[in-house]
Amino acid sequence: MKASAFVYPWDVNGDPEAPARIAALGVRQATLASAYHSTRALTPRHPRHRIVTAEYAAVLYPAGNRWAGRGLRPYTAGRWAPSDAYGEAAGALAAAGVEVHTWVVLAHNSRLGAEHPDTSVVNAYGDRYPWAPCIAQPATRAYLVDLAAEAAVRPGAHGTELESLGWYGIQHLHAHDKTAGVALGDAGQYLMSLCFCPACRAGYGEQGLDADALAVAVRDALEPLWRGAADDGGWPTVDKLLGQDTAAATRAWRDTTARTLQEQAVGAVRAAAPDGFQVLLHADPVPYHCGANAGVDPAHVLSVADGVVVPCTGGTDLLAPFAEQAREKAVLAANFTVVSGMGGSPGTLAADAARARARGATELRLYHAGLASDRDLAAVREALGAR
Repeated sequence: MKASAFVYPWDVNGDPEAPARIAALGVRQATLASAYHSTRALTPRHPRHRIVTAEYAAVLYPAGNRWAGRGLRPYTAGRWAPSDAYGEAAGALAAAGVEVHTWVVLAHNSRLGAEHPDTSVVNAYGDRYPWAPCIAQPATRAYLVDLAAEAAVRPGAHGTELESLGWYGIQHLHAHDKTAGVALGDAGQYLMSLCFCPACRAGYGEQGLDADALAVAVRDALEPLWRGAADDGGWPTVDKLLGQDTAAATRAWRDTTARTLQEQAVGAVRAAAPDGFQVLLHADPVPYHCGANAGVDPAHVLSVADGVVVPCTGGTDLLAPFAEQAREKAVLAANFTVVSGMGGSPGTLAADAARARARGATELRLYHAGLASDRDLAAVREALGAR
């Protein structure tokens, strides 16, 4: 199977050995970040640094003229990715024979929420999630669609992978997160991720719900969880806690909002891209899930995009719903963490890849070539049959 390794520009720029090292893994492609959220990243082999701190979500190239005069616009990266850091890294990788695709993070941006708080998801208690832009708001949607088109279609890129193109919610690796004191299953995560900003309140009204009454119902449903009741998870629990009609109405609003955004963003990318440009979404086949792997309807998303990238480090079960809906030539990329220190298992990659193929995977994604140790990379080379 074709394999691609995730890479940051700062893994490559300033390290003349990096492009050949990545090519030697046996991958044919690098998925290179062009728009990325804040992070603190290890660079275990770089000759100039060991830690890179990306202080806020930013584009890793010079932003274009389309943003002139607009209130919501991408932030240019600081010293961690100066000038056209993406373009420099992409050129070096291409020169080493590695095909480059962009990696674009969309609805995940803490600085946007800090500077424009009205753009954020607001939960049933009135708490804002500054890392989570509400994808129902017209201005936010316009920003995300244009960002997708610009950050995806960089010079020399053969395709893109769009991450967090959907609802973001409470679940988030925020700085010094201390939210695990109460174990929230799927039901609790959903209820705590329902948005009550003005746009969403109006959206619930279109579904026949009173937003104030819904917020009360959500708070009442969550109350037992705060006291320690078990959250057995899943949509049946949401049905039980909110009532089937109310739960279904919230899903109708949120599902439609996410689907239309995905359609618009992919359409904008295609309009800006050359023929043959591949568009994939990082996706979860459970539509009400939130996060980097956006919850989608498999049949719908595979009718819109060229395929999906599916998280498989914890197992390959999530591939099956996509495989059942896949049309001919659809890409089903199984994403495995290959960094031992982050819970990955590069030593079992060959067996994991075989299981993924049996579940319908057509490609592999390896997270992450820049973060992995030399031992982890050696295991990847062995699994991919590289010499």
